[in-house]
Amino acid sequence: MSFSFRSLIAIAATSAVVVLTATGIALAIDYAAPQPLQPGAQAPITKGAGKDKFRIAYMPPATEFNYYIAIGEGLKAAAAEKGNVETFMLAPQSGADINGQMGMIQDVITQGVDAIVLSTHDEAAAAPLVKQAVDKGISVVIVNSDIANFPTPVHAVVGYSQRKGTHKIGEYLLERLGDKSVKAAVIEGQPGYHSTERVGGFLDAVKGKPNVDIVASIPGGWNVEGGNTAGMDLLQGHPDVNVIFAANDYMIMGAQLAAKSLGRNDLILLGNDGDTAALEEISKGTVTATVNTTPFVMGQIALQVAIDVLDGNFAGGFVETPTTIVDKANVLPVLQAPDKLYPKPSMQY
Repeated sequence: MSFSFRSLIAIAATSAVVVLTATGIALAIDYAAPQPLQPGAQAPITKGAGKDKFRIAYMPPATEFNYYIAIGEGLKAAAAEKGNVETFMLAPQSGADINGQMGMIQDVITQGVDAIVLSTHDEAAAAPLVKQAVDKGISVVIVNSDIANFPTPVHAVVGYSQRKGTHKIGEYLLERLGDKSVKAAVIEGQPGYHSTERVGGFLDAVKGKPNVDIVASIPGGWNVEGGNTAGMDLLQGHPDVNVIFAANDYMIMGAQLAAKSLGRNDLILLGNDGDTAALEEISKGTVTATVNTTPFVMGQIALQVAIDVLDGNFAGGFVETPTTIVDKANVLPVLQAPDKLYPKPSMQY
């Protein structure tokens, strides 16, 4: 049995990883050739201890985001295929509960796990705990990030190039506009690396373009409610805005609700993630486009990288996962592959 999603991973340089189960069945997951982290950010990869079974903790920043659940589902699916990996998820409900996540990391360090697959909204707060984990011999893989200089050394980073991804959607906007001029607004996430990179990529793409005027940029807290509040503030404070970019899909869906309540159906609404609900909104035409970052596939790759680190078969570095721009013209094939989505679409497409 082998995974059938290799064709989805359209990254030129790949490293084929083959694992033999106890029954001799080969399981292969391809991922991009790792890129080196910045000096001082790479924890040493040691020769694997030859363990028969691994216990891996998946620790996203919150359970309120289906995106992170989708990563976890990919991770679980890959672990189930291998048969010798036990995984569990531990996370606070709210993405704003930084202290809650830090307490959970402390707990996991004492539980005898082999590896932690971690995503956090506060790298600085997590760094001392990550150092404790690494010092105790626990492998740490940062997921849903492309951070090359995590504040303390880690074993691997797995995720999409966030600035490149949102640069693509900025380019998409420019192509869509042609010579048309627009007033644009930005909804940021909570302050931190993720928000800085995602907003920065979009702004880099439109910088210096005379037909795109960025009139405001405000935080939306990464969730639908925050995006709704931010969208309402932006559209009421700047009624001439006709483009909104948000750093994730939840916030752009919140902004869409604000637009709907104000009777604004003339907006270009751009998100980032590839959340199932956002993909369905794109199919309806209520959201314009998003950066589909394939979170389920990201989870599968993160699991394989964690195992390779534990086996001593990983050279270290950042593994890039695929992204594509999805709008109404190409959303249908994505929704027609529900096995790669979480949650599943609300209907059959």
